Amino acid sequence: MTTTAPRLGTALARLLILAAALLGTLLAGAAPASAHAALTGSDPKDGAVVATAPKEVNLTFSEQVAMSADSIRVLDPAGRRADTGEIRDLCSGSVVRYGVGLRAGLPDGTYTVAWQTVSADSHPISGAFTFSIGAPSTTSVALPDQTAGGGLVGALYGISRYLSYAGFAVLVGGGAFVLACWPRGASVRPVQQTVVRGWLTLTGATLAMLLLRNPYTGSGELSDAFDLAGLKAVLETKTGAALTSRLLLLGAAALFVAVLFGAYARRTDPKEKKDLTFGLAIGGSVVAAGIAGTWALAEHASTGLQPGIAMPVDILHLLAVAAWLGGLTVLLVSLYRAPSVERSAVERFSKVAFGAVAVLAGTGLYQSWRQVGSWSALTGTRYGQLLLVKIGLMCVLLGIAWISRRWIQRLADPTPSEAAETTEANEATETTDKAEEGEEAQETDGADEADGAASEAEAVDPQRAAQLARQRAAVATARRKRERDADPERAGLRRSVLTEAAVAVVLLAVTTVLTSTEPGRTEEEAAQGTAASGPAAVPDRPVDIRLPFDTGGVDGKGVVRLSLDPGRTGANALHLFVERPNGKPLDVPEIKVAFTLEAKNVGPLPVAPDRIQTGHWTASGVQIPMSGEWRIQVTVRTSEIDQTTIDKNVKIG
Repeated sequence: MTTTAPRLGTALARLLILAAALLGTLLAGAAPASAHAALTGSDPKDGAVVATAPKEVNLTFSEQVAMSADSIRVLDPAGRRADTGEIRDLCSGSVVRYGVGLRAGLPDGTYTVAWQTVSADSHPISGAFTFSIGAPSTTSVALPDQTAGGGLVGALYGISRYLSYAGFAVLVGGGAFVLACWPRGASVRPVQQTVVRGWLTLTGATLAMLLLRNPYTGSGELSDAFDLAGLKAVLETKTGAALTSRLLLLGAAALFVAVLFGAYARRTDPKEKKDLTFGLAIGGSVVAAGIAGTWALAEHASTGLQPGIAMPVDILHLLAVAAWLGGLTVLLVSLYRAPSVERSAVERFSKVAFGAVAVLAGTGLYQSWRQVGSWSALTGTRYGQLLLVKIGLMCVLLGIAWISRRWIQRLADPTPSEAAETTEANEATETTDKAEEGEEAQETDGADEADGAASEAEAVDPQRAAQLARQRAAVATARRKRERDADPERAGLRRSVLTEAAVAVVLLAVTTVLTSTEPGRTEEEAAQGTAASGPAAVPDRPVDIRLPFDTGGVDGKGVVRLSLDPGRTGANALHLFVERPNGKPLDVPEIKVAFTLEAKNVGPLPVAPDRIQTGHWTASGVQIPMSGEWRIQVTVRTSEIDQTTIDKNVKIG
């Protein structure tokens, strides 16, 4: 049984406007794209004051990153380059660390470290911090307000990402809907247009991302999108290779679409059509999996925990999304714009959608565990919060899908009265056929006469012609309304599918933002690493810490700068610099130091430094017997009765 569907009405317009508003609100509130990799430590630390100029600056990341010759820049207080420009790979095992050498003879003052790189999952990251040599000073360095991947280029790149996901879903899901659910739809013009537009959208968005990739990960200037040298550099990256592969696979997808809406649609022999269906299903599945793989190989799934499992799971997840949401889009277009849609096609899609949802549940559960990792990250990180929003939208979508399934069941299971009416109608068919033929002949003759009269009236009076056209449109509208009102089950199905599609638009937007957001697991690990590291020592680099104090007496406020060189087990040289709040040396009668390793019940180990000059105390041969987190206590006496003890934990060894 088929039905004649009405055209898009005001309900569709209202729901699409609502979906667009929700989508705009979501994207407008989205922060600039953060990434899988995060800076977990540096040497020197942010805000550290070191006694002597270090030989290099090191940065440690949570995941692998792609460094260029200009990824790390060190600027002196006047804004001049203080680094040599030579990036050193210091990675060892699971530790991802890079450094840049500093020029010799750097003067005292505050130095700015600005860095920008691309994480292994294709997203640009950047940041800056300062450290001081000798004592802090003013600096003329002005850091850019725009973060990597932000601005107009970042917005355009994000829109292209969203359109690429949407185009993929419509292309793959629409093709699957025709092959698996509604073969006759291959010859329906609105269905053809929808799937072809999905292909065009995905192709255009991929080309846009390829051109925008250079400014997106670099300067942020839109004009650099047409820089051929930059485009060549992009093509040599993992992301560039993935986008290029996607374009090649889209060429194969174009052939699939041409055969589906050409030879397949015209095929009438059942055996030939069955063979062609099998070939298209195999070839289309391979192409669809290949296109999905271009995301899996270049983004979150390709790095982090279990990439060998995560990538095929991500491909399955994307294919399930396309089968459900893309098929839903084509079904919606068919219900509103196609001349008729069989009940069997809707029933088959209901089964396909149920299988897709089952795959989504399994793959989504694994991805959530992999990217979040803990309950605290689920509620305390941006990724986890967005994931909760996505889960909520999925629940809403499943509820609407359940309503749609109920409408489908009502279509598939007619009531007894409907069955009786159908039987009576069949019995009466033979009786009414001849009468209808006679009536149709009379109506045809009358229509020919009316058309002839209308043509004469149109030729004589244009105003009369316009009036007749309006009358014809009103009659057609009334006929469509009668047909729609006479089929409440199909009208209910159209409304539920329309609502489902509107929610799916917002769900796809949330998914797009999720793919550009730093996973909760990585964010928590980076925060814990930064907090735990504190002023942790790096081999062959001194421990440098600042300890503010206040003894309460005259000249009782100041800062103790402590340096332990080389900051590891064995003999170390200890330097203490006592300064006033304004940075000038402060002469104190006495200063004492003690080291305690509470985890091993070692200490306190006292150290009595010697005064070298005003504000400078030192001790040589300070023995650190074992590695661990040591508590350093410094006692400062500023008068006969005014003194205080300050302490800080550091990792040594």
